[in-house]
Amino acid sequence: MESWYLLYCKRGQLTRAQEHLQRQDVPSFSPTYQVEKIVRGKKVILDEPLFPNYLFIELDPERIHTTTISATRGVSHFIRFGKMPVTVPFSLIKSLMMQPKQQVSDPSLPKSGDTVIITEGIFEGLEAIYAEPDGETRSILLLNLINQKVEHKISNTQFEKRD
Repeated sequence: MESWYLLYCKRGQLTRAQEHLQRQDVPSFSPTYQVEKIVRGKKVILDEPLFPNYLFIELDPERIHTTTISATRGVSHFIRFGKMPVTVPFSLIKSLMMQPKQQVSDPSLPKSGDTVIITEGIFEGLEAIYAEPDGETRSILLLNLINQKVEHKISNTQFEKRD
């Protein structure tokens, strides 16, 4: 009888495990959410796993043995209580599948009004106020020069949010 189980995957190999399980006709599910980050100076929205390294699979142990699944590339082991792999209630899986993807921002991303430190260029070491993004790779900062606020466009890689 098919039930849902929880696998632990090797670090960074969740996608690889899903691909190899799909080739074995084993349905898998990993809930994700969207996060807005700066990657290589560009603001991007990425899908991140809600439970990193964990993968839900639907399996009939009489059809495919658990050792076959454990030997699958990218899979580390089943989550177990004692000797038996944990079964996950279908109601939990269904509710995770029905949830709309949430979008969050990386806490290290500055918002309007945040204080930032310039880390490169002619203004290195100066504090500034983050005003707004200027496209994908640049931002507008407000610098206090000679008691006057001056707008300055700068690459996203040349400043960081102050804690």
